[in-house]
Amino acid sequence: MKISKHSAEHYIWGGNCDGWHLVKNQDVSVIHECMPPNTSETRHYHQHARQFFFALSGTATIEVDGKEIILHPQEGVEVPPLMPHQMFNKSNDNVEFLVISQPTSKGDRVLVD
Repeated sequence: MKISKHSAEHYIWGGNCDGWHLVKNQDVSVIHECMPPNTSETRHYHQHARQFFFALSGTATIEVDGKEIILHPQEGVEVPPLMPHQMFNKSNDNVEFLVISQPTSKGDRVLVD
């Protein structure tokens, strides 16, 4: 069955960021996310999920284990389980990206101070 962000289950996170579940099952999750300018998620790690963040548009900044990585469109980074990370949009434009998690990250998130 064909899916797009226009037909996928939508949710809001962080107050004003959007997410669309493109694939949502226990084995793998694919989410299309959009972060408005000057937003960020909470620093965290996952106990079991391995994640891959892939920029679609805009310039994203992701901090992985204390190191900042700039992602331009068509660039990505893998984050293994237990690795603290945090996504930022430090730009003046929306950032859209895919988050692919294996297994799903639902219920697997641990916040880091």
